[in-house]
Amino acid sequence: MLKINLLNSVTERQGGAVMSVDRKVGSPGMRLLLMTLAVGFLLAAVIGWDVISTQMAKADAERQLEEQKQIATELEAVMKEQKELEAKIKNIDDRIAAIKKLREEQKGPSAVLEALRERIAMVPGLYLQSVEQAGDQVTIKGNSPDEAAVTQFGRSLEFSNGLFSNLNIETQRQEIVNQNASVPTGAEEPKINVVNFTVRAGYNSAKGNTTDAVAANGQAPAAAAPTQLAKN
Repeated sequence: MLKINLLNSVTERQGGAVMSVDRKVGSPGMRLLLMTLAVGFLLAAVIGWDVISTQMAKADAERQLEEQKQIATELEAVMKEQKELEAKIKNIDDRIAAIKKLREEQKGPSAVLEALRERIAMVPGLYLQSVEQAGDQVTIKGNSPDEAAVTQFGRSLEFSNGLFSNLNIETQRQEIVNQNASVPTGAEEPKINVVNFTVRAGYNSAKGNTTDAVAANGQAPAAAAPTQLAKN
């Protein structure tokens, strides 16, 4: 009777196949090929990861750039608004300064006229023609039939507790026709002598509000130099 050992046949065939594969893998050419494939795979993986990471970094950089542009746009709008507010504030400050200056300019002449009005009221027969103020300098022009009245008016300005200072009075006699006198027909019109005067003085606006209070308290004004008279 014939007997066949199938197990040994399969084992021998499998062992022969393994040995064949081992001989192929163990050859230098196959090893070089496998190493080349492995290196190529790793290189492709590295390059792929580098490309992916670069794309991610680019996307992140573009996102940050857009955020910075948005911030710059918002900042530019804020700066523009700030400049507009500064311009408005400057315009308001200029208007306030102009109003203050106008008030000071209006206050100066009115204070001078008030000071002159009180002093002229104390001197009868004195007539003013013009009052000019340029800064802190005042020029007063007028006339009077009595030179003593002009002198009295000058002294009232001179002894003003510093309100008026550096007085200079110029006088000039003039003969004019008396228009108030009744004259018969054909008769010569009567003439009278008047004294024209020009007073130049410095005006201290800071003392304009305190001079009257000092005089009301009965305090005597400080002595001053004699009024300068220039008669022509």
